[in-house]
Amino acid sequence: MADEKPEETPTGTVEEVLPNSLFRVRMPTGELLLAYLAGKMRLHRIRVLVGDQVELVTDPYGGRARIVRRLS
Repeated sequence: MADEKPEETPTGTVEEVLPNSLFRVRMPTGELLLAYLAGKMRLHRIRVLVGDQVELVTDPYGGRARIVRRLS
């Protein structure tokens, strides 16, 4: 536990808003990911719009990413 390094969280730009709080996010590398809103963001009703910069937590198994913070 003490040797854990804080991981850099990737950021991306929201390209498209989809139904059910899903978003298509473009990474700086050009990759498109399907992402969903984190629970706290839903709870506090934080709006995410097309063009917003967001911070993501990616699934190590290649599934959907989770949007954990709206940067702009």
